[in-house]
Amino acid sequence: MKFLDLCKVYIRSGAGGGGCVSFRREKYIEYGGPDGGDGGTGGSVWAEAVEGLNTLIDFRYQQHFFAKNGQPGMGRQRTGKDGDDIVLRVPVGTEILDEDQETVIADLTEVGQRVQLARGGNGGFGNLHFKSATNQAPRRANPGQEGVERTLWLRLKLIADVGLLGLPNAGKSTFLAATSNARPKIADYPFTTLHPNLGVVGVDNTEFVVADIPGLIEGASEGRGLGDLFLGHVERCSVLLHLVDGTSETVAEDYRTIIDEIEAYGGDLAEKPRVTVLNKIDALDEEERVSRRAILEKASGGQVMMMSGVAREGVTEVLRALRGQIDEDRLRHRPAVEDEPWHP
Repeated sequence: MKFLDLCKVYIRSGAGGGGCVSFRREKYIEYGGPDGGDGGTGGSVWAEAVEGLNTLIDFRYQQHFFAKNGQPGMGRQRTGKDGDDIVLRVPVGTEILDEDQETVIADLTEVGQRVQLARGGNGGFGNLHFKSATNQAPRRANPGQEGVERTLWLRLKLIADVGLLGLPNAGKSTFLAATSNARPKIADYPFTTLHPNLGVVGVDNTEFVVADIPGLIEGASEGRGLGDLFLGHVERCSVLLHLVDGTSETVAEDYRTIIDEIEAYGGDLAEKPRVTVLNKIDALDEEERVSRRAILEKASGGQVMMMSGVAREGVTEVLRALRGQIDEDRLRHRPAVEDEPWHP
């Protein structure tokens, strides 16, 4: 399945049906009176967050969503049928933006959350509605209300607990593959990851979701490389995991490059808790580990952990540090499995 996190849709609610001008005409009834029914209400357009989706790819192939119009009213006091609603089923974490791509109409962050994007038009009154003591044979009816037509943007921001940050080839995808069942593409060249990947990570009988986004480079906020196109996917995370390639000769500069880019991105992304990790330590001897960790601690001004995603060294300690930064209500607890004696 291809990943798509931004798309444009065109929606239109249904128009209301017109009212009917009709009179009761039966044998032996001289003054039947008006009996024109009202028109039906047009269908509305809704958006609903559902489970099982993590991309907006469905909206690439169908972009137009038009609800049904209400049927006109009929004689014998019959009301027209209401138009059917249309529901846009989107992944959890989808933002609905106006045509300017800046005004947020709705932010669907929970399963089952619904929002009305365009309301259907009301049906017109038939001439039965205008009957009175002084107007016993009205010959007027209202037309149905027009539907609402809008152009909207859907932008997906993945719901994850931990966001991975780092330069290309810092080992983000390797870490995700080593700690979860996700199988992102891993290779020895930059920009192997071209779209975000999600993985469920478990430690100490708890689980949380980790999001791996394409690597950032210097000038990403100005559009270089993949730019800050995917930074929105880590905006909702509780904690950021910043991986620094330990085999690099410039670990301090690499760290500063990522920090400068997330600060240039704006918002509260730079204020989120961060866990800084010196990665790929399996390729370093003891002296190089100590020296590069000291350089990175001086650059970051805080504690630096060491890890190797390939050798699984230090991975559990990093996961526990991440777990401590996540709110308890966002963690999923796995039931403890008791060891039972084996029976044939």
